[in-house]
Amino acid sequence: MVGSTTTLPTRRRNPFRRLTALLRPEVISTAAVLVGLFMLLGVLSPDRFRTSALYADVVPMPARATAEAVVAVSGWILLRLARGLRKRKRAEWRIAVGVCIAVLAADLLRAERRPVEAVVTALLLGALILTRRDYAVPTDPHGRWFPLRCAGQLIVPAVGVTLVLLYLPGHVPSDVGFWARLREAVWSLAGFGGTISVGGDHFADVLHAALLVVGVTSAVLLVTVGVRTREPVAQLHPDDERRLRILLAGHGARDSLGYFALRRDKAVVWSASGKAAISYRVVDGVALASADPLGDPEAWPGAIVAWRDLIEHNGWTPAVMGCSELAATVYRREYGLAAIALGDEAVVETDRFCLSGRAMRGVRQACARVERAGYAIDVRRTGEVDGAELAAARALAELWRVDPVERGFSMALSRIGDPADPRCVLVRAHLDGQLRGLLHFVPWSDHGVSLDLMRRDRTADNGLNELMISTLLQAAPELGIERVSLNFAVFRDALERGERIGAGPVLRLWRRTLVIASRWWQIESLYRFNDKFRPQWQPRYFSYSRARDIPRIALAALEAEAFIVKPRAIKRLAGRGSALNARAAECADSTSYRRGRRGDGGRYRSAFRARHGWRGTT
Repeated sequence: MVGSTTTLPTRRRNPFRRLTALLRPEVISTAAVLVGLFMLLGVLSPDRFRTSALYADVVPMPARATAEAVVAVSGWILLRLARGLRKRKRAEWRIAVGVCIAVLAADLLRAERRPVEAVVTALLLGALILTRRDYAVPTDPHGRWFPLRCAGQLIVPAVGVTLVLLYLPGHVPSDVGFWARLREAVWSLAGFGGTISVGGDHFADVLHAALLVVGVTSAVLLVTVGVRTREPVAQLHPDDERRLRILLAGHGARDSLGYFALRRDKAVVWSASGKAAISYRVVDGVALASADPLGDPEAWPGAIVAWRDLIEHNGWTPAVMGCSELAATVYRREYGLAAIALGDEAVVETDRFCLSGRAMRGVRQACARVERAGYAIDVRRTGEVDGAELAAARALAELWRVDPVERGFSMALSRIGDPADPRCVLVRAHLDGQLRGLLHFVPWSDHGVSLDLMRRDRTADNGLNELMISTLLQAAPELGIERVSLNFAVFRDALERGERIGAGPVLRLWRRTLVIASRWWQIESLYRFNDKFRPQWQPRYFSYSRARDIPRIALAALEAEAFIVKPRAIKRLAGRGSALNARAAECADSTSYRRGRRGDGGRYRSAFRARHGWRGTT
């Protein structure tokens, strides 16, 4: 109708929108830390803070011990949940709401109330409820009932043993029924025992204390396992591997570490256009990406955006290990990741390498000494090596490994002689017909190789590695190799500048720390070895989101590189055993030679020693 007006429905405005805008997850996380610390301080100094009095009128057994245990658990739970609240995790939000409600309920039931603690807890609860829509990050979907199963494995046996003890003569009157005894056992787990008369004060105190310990331990285990970060099994799908090889064929010359993205225990996230990809693995909630993104640098931002969305959806912590300066710049521009120098990569131009000259005298003398001992060096592509010879090389590489597990993640392929890798280069050293050392290189585009594995018999002559590398560099023109990437030297710049005249006290102290650490890890020795070949040093960087995440990222990186190996019992307790078994099953076809030092692998190695008369040490 002409002249009529249409009234549009007005959108209801949230009266708390300004408040919820201020209550960011970082603010609520900090508040949870403060409340949790206040509870723990109240337990440590009960006369001053009197926090344990919160539960004094609720718990019928000796009030102080039970209240302090409950308060300590509540404070620890809030501290444990703080990081998850910062990452907007739904499970942590639910548990934090439950803890706040439990504390408020206890305060209402007690005779002497503490208004300050109640108000602080109520404010935290209100903030959590107002911002409930912000917490949508899922937890680990692999076995949602696993936390309850872990807690049940402690609670059920404890309740069963308690029932047996309560049925022993002289402890409980015979007219007390089964359900009353069961209620006593269950309530004692939370410190609410005493519903029935238990004969013997000493027996009753010990029984209630033991059940309270079991209950507190079960609660801690339930929260610890229940709020674990989603950690999917990293595996490279065959279609992803095929697409990655296409990217490497077109853009593989940009990064010497690009081929290591083909490890089959890594996952891949693609850009929307499919022209770039990032390989990564999730370790203890840290999404570790290795080296540069693969593909066209112009498409890197799309891959970084997809990786960022995946990280934010799952609440992971981002980190990049060993990327180039260009990649570190793009990560900072697209994701806001800071970068620090991690070390330098040794790259040797084959047309410039020569053993003559004073600078190469040490390498030249070592090679001459080993050659006089009768060693013969063979350099070939793995596609040209017989299958039986490859099997022997794999077995000896496993046998010569000093560590119980295969190390490597960002700069190791961890397989030899796979049919999908015919362009890899194998350098072998024989003495009297027996294999005494080997090097394995992966392709770096069409005209380069990158060192993957360096193993030798522990009884072989010193200088064997120098001879194998020198032979490869001299034979490189026949294989069409123009560049050879050797080992990565961690913190090389600090080691080099720290020994110069005029170095400051901080730099000298940092170098001294690295030298001491070299007693356990090859830091200085690896740098000295690489420097013998007069390489060009190319810097590599470590990118991270926040400085406070660096210790956690460092532990995750050490675990990914197998410098830290968790015991199987801890992995099973954390619910990762099945994931690890699935990952091993997926990679069994290409990494069967990496099986542990037990079972069929151990019998095979023993048979190999007996058949070939090998007498080296592992």
